[in-house]
Amino acid sequence: MEELSELLMQRRRKVDALWEAGVNPYPNDFRPLNTSADILAAYGDKEQIDPNETNFVVAGRILARRSFGKAAFIQLQDRKGRIQIYVKKDEIGEDAFASFETFDIGDIIGVEGYPFRTKTGELSLHARLIRLLVKSLLPLPEKFHGLTDVETRYRQRYVDLIVNPEVREIFIKRSRIVNLIRSFMTDRDFLEVETPMMHQIPGGATARPFITHHNTLDMDLYLRVAPELYLKRLVVGGLERVFEINRNFRNEGISVRHNPEFTMMEFYQAYATYEDLMDFTEELFCHVAQELLGTLAFSNQGLTISFERPWKRLTVRDAILAYGDIEAKQLDDRDLALAYARSIGLALPDGIGYGKLIMEIFEEVAEHKLIQPTFITAYPTEVSPLSRKSDLDPDIVDRFELIVAGREIANAFSELNDPIDQKERFLAQVAEKDKGDEEAHYMDEDYVRALEYGLPPTAGEGIGIDRLVMLLTDSPSIRDVILFPQLRKETK
Repeated sequence: MEELSELLMQRRRKVDALWEAGVNPYPNDFRPLNTSADILAAYGDKEQIDPNETNFVVAGRILARRSFGKAAFIQLQDRKGRIQIYVKKDEIGEDAFASFETFDIGDIIGVEGYPFRTKTGELSLHARLIRLLVKSLLPLPEKFHGLTDVETRYRQRYVDLIVNPEVREIFIKRSRIVNLIRSFMTDRDFLEVETPMMHQIPGGATARPFITHHNTLDMDLYLRVAPELYLKRLVVGGLERVFEINRNFRNEGISVRHNPEFTMMEFYQAYATYEDLMDFTEELFCHVAQELLGTLAFSNQGLTISFERPWKRLTVRDAILAYGDIEAKQLDDRDLALAYARSIGLALPDGIGYGKLIMEIFEEVAEHKLIQPTFITAYPTEVSPLSRKSDLDPDIVDRFELIVAGREIANAFSELNDPIDQKERFLAQVAEKDKGDEEAHYMDEDYVRALEYGLPPTAGEGIGIDRLVMLLTDSPSIRDVILFPQLRKETK
């Protein structure tokens, strides 16, 4: 820390000296006309370059420098990449070169010059003019990946983005993924909407909400756990195809797969079923992968994932029987299934419902083994309070979850549009909440009233954008794909 403090003081003294010399170390009158990518695109394939042919004006941050007395090479990084700059005293003038000698790694500069190739053949920009635009007071780390505290990369994402181009590429890809999804939806006549972030009644998912308070209204509000109930109100209102890409908030644990604030795309389509959405999801994911990666097969954490259609489809029950060491007669008997669950290490109460029990077993023995895209269907009605019951078996619902690389990426179902059934399920959830289930649904009378006006037969789906980005960028943690993930308080 003493060394850092000394470096900081050295750079502050340079700033003071500039002010005293009448030079503003933070000017705002330089306008770059080009980027590093422009230079590479224009001259990357040319061996012979006429210095009088083109002049480029670029700006960016110094990442490295090599000095040779009256000349120096620096590496400049802008939003499009990196380019080498050659600075020669005879070219820019003695005073400008003396000023350049005070530039530090991390400083932001403006450069005007012409392209040429060095003796080693590297395309570079020969500076005719060079100016300091921002003096950096803190030095960049030399080996950022070598920091002992890995969370420093997340806390100081601004530094992470400066020195690690692969991190920048992840977030460029993330933006492209979202834009590809958005255009896919709008091309199919879906209307993008925005629904409230603060709810009087949290709903749309079984999750613990964050609570806040509105002073003027003197009432508690909840950050939304899902936009589902508002989006379905819009379908009631006649907006038959809607989607929203936005944040959800769930007051739960933090892990490599979970962040309390995360991004979802939810969409609803009238006159469709969950089976229609399985085909739709395959089409959407294949479109995004092909456009982003140029292939439907890609690597994720050492595994090869293939989006080639059709994708596998399994019921919850069949998945347990396929991947767990349990027979059908055990699974179909609640007491025997509970005994099996406890034998594999699950600590479950005696009074657990059969539906919840089945899902606990599924998540323990099957979910992490589903590597290739797999639609899991036939979820218990008990754990699906907003889903339409199957016409063939009222104990299960018309629902699927998409599992890829052992984790849930999407959740969809044919919507429950019977207001009487919905109210009964809400009441059952309230009873569960009264027993201590903090993730159970609240009663939402207004949503029931909306259903009483008539929700068309509808199917809806939520897609985890962060997890999809993890999948398509080969990122091991959700923190790697969220610019500023939630962290514990920084300790001094």
